[in-house]
Amino acid sequence: MDIVQLKEIKKTLKSNFQNIELKPDIKYASVLVVIYNSNPLVLMTKKASHLNIHAGEIAFPGGKWETGDIDLLDTALRETREEIDLDVKRDDVVGQLKSVNTLNSGFVITPYVAVLENLPPLNDNHEVESILRIPLTPFLKTLSPDLDPHHQSIKEMYTLKFEDHIVWGASARILKQIHDLFSKNNLV
Repeated sequence: MDIVQLKEIKKTLKSNFQNIELKPDIKYASVLVVIYNSNPLVLMTKKASHLNIHAGEIAFPGGKWETGDIDLLDTALRETREEIDLDVKRDDVVGQLKSVNTLNSGFVITPYVAVLENLPPLNDNHEVESILRIPLTPFLKTLSPDLDPHHQSIKEMYTLKFEDHIVWGASARILKQIHDLFSKNNLV
């Protein structure tokens, strides 16, 4: 099977950035989907078990918008630096996906995509239990509808599997967007 090249990924995920007007009654967050390597990997984290929300979940680096952030992209870049010591430049961010809502914590999450050749050594902070480097195309092929009976009232629920990790919720819905764009362009 052919390996999807980073230039194909950049072209497929390239998009214009939408300016999101932040409203005071909404909780905003953003994440950075980092894809890298000649045999493309996607970077995710396992959240620390001591966190008040999303403890132990598999997620993208990112977090809550703070008043000092210029915009939601700035939030994603800042949080990525804080969580895993990865300094991504705005120029390396190729696109923005549709925002998704978290069901339990009530955040509106805006995902941004960065495509990089390689990564420097990474260091996780106290919010991160571990950093996961996941082969992108095989991972996307594990996408399936979430059949948990507790989620039947929610239309857009999916899961993905990597080793002994299950990715679900907002992270899975973000990956579903990438899966759909890859499928449309015959990359998966």
